[in-house]
Amino acid sequence: MPEGTSPKAAESRWYKNPVLKPALPFLVGGTSGIVATICIQPIDMVKVRIQLSEGNPTPVTVLRQVISEGRVLDLYNGLSAGILRQVIYGTARLGLFFTFEDLLKQRAEKNGTSYGFFQRATAGLTAGGLAATIGNPAEVALIRMQSDGMRPANQRANYRSAFHALSSITRQEGVKALWSGSYPTVIRAMALNFGQLAFFSESKHQLAKIGASEQTQTVAASGIAGFFAAFFSLPFDFVKSRLQSQHKSADGSVRYKGMVDCFTTVAKEEGVLRFYRGFGTFFMRLAPHTVISLIVADNLNEQLKG
Repeated sequence: MPEGTSPKAAESRWYKNPVLKPALPFLVGGTSGIVATICIQPIDMVKVRIQLSEGNPTPVTVLRQVISEGRVLDLYNGLSAGILRQVIYGTARLGLFFTFEDLLKQRAEKNGTSYGFFQRATAGLTAGGLAATIGNPAEVALIRMQSDGMRPANQRANYRSAFHALSSITRQEGVKALWSGSYPTVIRAMALNFGQLAFFSESKHQLAKIGASEQTQTVAASGIAGFFAAFFSLPFDFVKSRLQSQHKSADGSVRYKGMVDCFTTVAKEEGVLRFYRGFGTFFMRLAPHTVISLIVADNLNEQLKG
């Protein structure tokens, strides 16, 4: 307890209210996700452009193209959708993970069993799948805003904000379009959360056993989690971007009919390794987001426990 703070004053803090306690994991999840998204939005823009390109652009060439076509601030196109995505998806996935983790720990303690990697993986997979289902519309808006600049000038939607993108897509393509690419989005989220949250929690546990400090545990575990999150989720992230960025042609048809069709078409026409092309950029986008969000979340959780 900070010096000069009385027990009575500490107990009166708003986050000590038992009614608000269940909401704290979600507040921590949303806040940490928003902070991380603001920091890495330019990298995310470059990653999406690479995935949607038919050629083999490098991060440097994409970056140069974006800047040459507009302004440096164009790298933040889609930021409002990215923040909206974190308000929904980020809040839900970390909030649900921390909630499930606490419940599984309590059950393990009650049953006299151990809380191990299987339980961590279960919490991560479940939280990721549920959060992605809820947050898919914001994901679609983000991809559409980031890819809009790749279209011919006379075909661009010129979305002004995430809400403008959502309303335009709904008006022109129907509500169902907001859940386009939902299958790979959900699977991607489950794969990402398995790699990120399960490995973060397990790495912290293993580092604590060898006597690493709290800060060392958090930073090192975040880096490990970032790698495994990128490795497991990139193929699904690739397919998600392709499906969510496609527009209907004049006859109402689309290039990819669904997740399986996208996987098979890309593998046949562009090769299996195409799914991992841009891994360096994806890792450079995901690793900082993982490190920032998990460090912020870890520190917020510690503060709220105080």
